[in-house]
Amino acid sequence: MSNPAIHDPWYARQAETPLDPSILSLADDEANFFKSQTGISTDEELREHVVAVQRKAFTVWPYPCIRRFAFTKLKISRFPVYNELLKLGRERRGAILLDLGCCFGNDARKAVADGFPASQVIASDLRPEFWSLGHELFRDTPDSCSIRFVQGDVFSDTFINPHTAPSSISADPIAACVDSASLVPLQGRAAAIHTSAFFHLFNESQQLEVAKRCVALLSAEPGSIIFGSHSGAAVAGARPDRDTFAHSPESWKRMWSEEVFPHGGVAVEAELMSREMMRVEGGSSIETAVKDGRAYEGGWLVWVVRRI
Repeated sequence: MSNPAIHDPWYARQAETPLDPSILSLADDEANFFKSQTGISTDEELREHVVAVQRKAFTVWPYPCIRRFAFTKLKISRFPVYNELLKLGRERRGAILLDLGCCFGNDARKAVADGFPASQVIASDLRPEFWSLGHELFRDTPDSCSIRFVQGDVFSDTFINPHTAPSSISADPIAACVDSASLVPLQGRAAAIHTSAFFHLFNESQQLEVAKRCVALLSAEPGSIIFGSHSGAAVAGARPDRDTFAHSPESWKRMWSEEVFPHGGVAVEAELMSREMMRVEGGSSIETAVKDGRAYEGGWLVWVVRRI
């Protein structure tokens, strides 16, 4: 059943294309994680449970990552910077992790399962229906899950305001002080910001704006990081199938080092990887398409921006 609120032709086509539950494939660590989180003991029951939640989520908004069960792939733990994130949680007092564009909150829960303090994790999405379904997926509740979920539009100044000074709230209680509809109290305080399958939803200028808004939230302390992954390309340019932009590793690093941080102070790493290597979206290793005679070669851009 399609969502009647969908006016974008590309998403409308996604919504009308039937889901295929047969593409769900869980590696051993993925199955073990979901079993430990849900209390489900058998592969068959787990599969039925995941597929049932996927069907509901796809009616909220037909993201390809939901179609392809990307939320089962433990993406955050595949990043080279992951151990660095967990170390921040252990060693930096009051370190806050923000999962921006969290969907079900699966990556935030993985970080908590691996030791990042749950009371210091904030997860945010435009559509709160997704994290409600996350409670269903993980069989927890707002009371039993210590992660704080915050709804908001990344482009709204009431949600993130890059023009205001960092929050003066002390480090310890800041996660609890974040408003249910705003991340403004978090500005200048996040030790780590994770965002995956998010930047690629936007055009080039919008991606630059999102990057600047992320920086407004990031702590000035050396070692603070913004990291994640999204669809990218060997050569930067507009996507051949929709009105969005695909960065290459080179253009992505240039955006951060020249436009977001023109005065330096950060190190940027970015690599275009195959989708199989990241176990995301169940796609081929390298996508190839042609638009207006121009070849488009895409993969999965994995990156980190680190204050130095």
